[in-house]
Amino acid sequence: MAEAHQAVAFQFTVTPEGIDLQLSHQALTEIYLSGVRSWKKRIIRLKNSVITGVYPASPSSWLFVVIAILATMYTRSDPSMGLIAKIQEHLPVSTQCQAVVSAVLFSTMLWLLLIFTMRLCLKQLLSYHRWMFEQHGKMSTTTKVWVALVRIFSGRKPLLYSYQGSLPNLPVPTVKDTVKRYLESVRPLTDDSQYERMTQLATEFESSLGNRLQWYLKLKALWASNYVSDWWEEYVYLRGRSPLMVNSNYYGMDFLYVTPTPIQAARAGNSIHAFFLYRRKLNREEIKPVSFATTQSPSASQCERIFNTARTPGEETGKETDMYTHIDAHYSVQHWQDSDYIVVYHRGRYFRLRVYQAGRLLSPREIEFQIQRILDDTSPPSKGEAKLGALTAGDRIPWAQARKKHFGSGVNKRSLDCIERAAFFVTLDDDEQGMLGDDPEASLDRYAKSLLHGKCYDRWFDKSFSVVYFKNGKTGINAEHSWADAPVVAHLWEYTLATDCFQLGYNAEGHCKGEVDSSLPRPQKLNWEIAPECEEQISQSLTVAQALADDLDFHVLSFKDFGKGRVKRCRVSPDAFVQMALQLAYYRNRRTFCLTYEASMTRLFREGRTETVRSCTSESSAFVRALEAEVCRRLFRSASEKHQQLYRLAMTGAGIDRHLFCLYVVSKYLGVESPFLKEVLSEPWRLSTSQTPVQQVELFDMVNHPEYISCGGGFGPVADDGYGVSYYVLGDSMINFHISCKHSCPDTDAHKFGAEIRKALHDLIQLLSPSHREPSKVGESRHEFKKDL
Repeated sequence: MAEAHQAVAFQFTVTPEGIDLQLSHQALTEIYLSGVRSWKKRIIRLKNSVITGVYPASPSSWLFVVIAILATMYTRSDPSMGLIAKIQEHLPVSTQCQAVVSAVLFSTMLWLLLIFTMRLCLKQLLSYHRWMFEQHGKMSTTTKVWVALVRIFSGRKPLLYSYQGSLPNLPVPTVKDTVKRYLESVRPLTDDSQYERMTQLATEFESSLGNRLQWYLKLKALWASNYVSDWWEEYVYLRGRSPLMVNSNYYGMDFLYVTPTPIQAARAGNSIHAFFLYRRKLNREEIKPVSFATTQSPSASQCERIFNTARTPGEETGKETDMYTHIDAHYSVQHWQDSDYIVVYHRGRYFRLRVYQAGRLLSPREIEFQIQRILDDTSPPSKGEAKLGALTAGDRIPWAQARKKHFGSGVNKRSLDCIERAAFFVTLDDDEQGMLGDDPEASLDRYAKSLLHGKCYDRWFDKSFSVVYFKNGKTGINAEHSWADAPVVAHLWEYTLATDCFQLGYNAEGHCKGEVDSSLPRPQKLNWEIAPECEEQISQSLTVAQALADDLDFHVLSFKDFGKGRVKRCRVSPDAFVQMALQLAYYRNRRTFCLTYEASMTRLFREGRTETVRSCTSESSAFVRALEAEVCRRLFRSASEKHQQLYRLAMTGAGIDRHLFCLYVVSKYLGVESPFLKEVLSEPWRLSTSQTPVQQVELFDMVNHPEYISCGGGFGPVADDGYGVSYYVLGDSMINFHISCKHSCPDTDAHKFGAEIRKALHDLIQLLSPSHREPSKVGESRHEFKKDL
């Protein structure tokens, strides 16, 4: 192969006259430039490590401290109170240099002490969260002073990871508070006898085993930077044995109403280039940290594994009892420091596409040229190659066994390593997706399903994220969940979409701008030697994955009647408004209430990830059951305020579920049983919800160009008899819902639930509107609620 020859730096031949050595100047140049690029990245990483390590001070402040100390010594005063003289006594240098060297050493120690003090003060300041509980638009004097102090101690403009060492650790709530909040959360879901039984179990746990487990958890909190995150990643994600597809992975959509170019290769060229621009900014820590309350930045630790990352399955051995039992396993999330290529899947073939040439990033036009080469390639896939990706879509243990047996050495291992070490994975899909034809709603549902599971073999679900490019120029992203949560991927996706359209752009024919170097080496096709036994396992995994995909019922509801602008004018939180609408819609759909999961972040703490907001409360259920309009309005405000309170508690480390989860893990390590914890963690989440906020509003013009915004993304249902609902609030006039459930459950229907959500949104906004206070409207509302409830 030509690619193989180009990769060889030299060749030699033994002849009677001696050894004939032939050097490949092109290959040597590539090796040299690759090394230069690698060293540049190391230097940048070292520089950023120094800058972040001394934050909130700056490296130049060391020179200022040294000069200040030397200047005071010149005036014959001793700012060290004798310490400089003590240091001089132990220096082996000559007398002339002793004073200067000892002064520099003292200055350095003083500088480090100042950094430690400033960081400690900043950490204490960032532990203040009362600003979150204050009424919107009204800031207390204490909070104003806090904002000023944070700005003072934050110093210069921070890099992406500058705040990480100053973020406080996630606090461990008391067992008493967690149990109290838990019982309060299940009250609307249980009758009197069930509630009395749970209260008795909770009381027994609190007074006996709970304190013992809490002691171990506090010990871990003192030692570890976050007492939840490592266990959450291992036990909730990595030890899971069910397929990642639908059950764990999630997706993000392209622009809803706009396709920047109908040319598949051109769309791939621009956005792949934009992904690598983002990675460059990430490596240089130039990405602006997201901030809260104008000053506080969340943990950015999840950003470290966006690129060059893959999840590997583990074949567990030992006596299995449940997923929390400590047994031998080899699952992990693997991350590599750098990768200069991507892997592209097209019509059953895998290609390695280098995006760097002679040490520079290929231009969008050059990437388009390379992608078009892959599209034009007519070579057939190797035996067993076409549906190889189904192994990552099926059950995890069979994939781990196949990986160990068939991909542990030789050409298969080299090709698998190539996929896993790639910056990310790309699929060139032959289908057309988006809002198409006479039934745009149905086509949008098909688009969502395609992004979530595709054909079950044309995605690599183990990669940190995979990008799909459809034949008509539409695109989308599928992300693995263990390494990071949706806001991190959403930030990357927003940047890519904005850079693709507003910075890079296309020419009049729809192609990427720029020129092409026709001497670029062709993308390299990966080779495989798939044994018949492995083909059988691929077929079995595909059967499992296909059944899961066929069972998925999905509906995308694009609600354009009103948005957060009108909701805010009613003085209600948009998130609380949507959650109350979901409670009302679920009750109308199922005639009962259910345990409801809403994801909240805990990234105000070091290495923070998520916490659960239990959205179904006594206040929300009382509102849904209410009949009189005035009573409804009052109860709605009470329920929305309660929801906001729970959300703030979750964000500030006072949630329920992560604490109970960690207590359960400790009980498993200790080998003790807790009926209370066992029952709590076995409760199904029949309504799992999540909001994905727009984080980089400045990249989009939602007023003049509201069509240039992503439609959002979604995920599969958590419970077999429940719903998964992701919602995306776009500007002031649109809310997109991504609703999932399973066809196999006779009690769930994504389209019917979507209709209930639409009706609930209208009923709530009518209830809260000022015109609704008229007597005729009150009577009309009473009639509507009686009819529905």
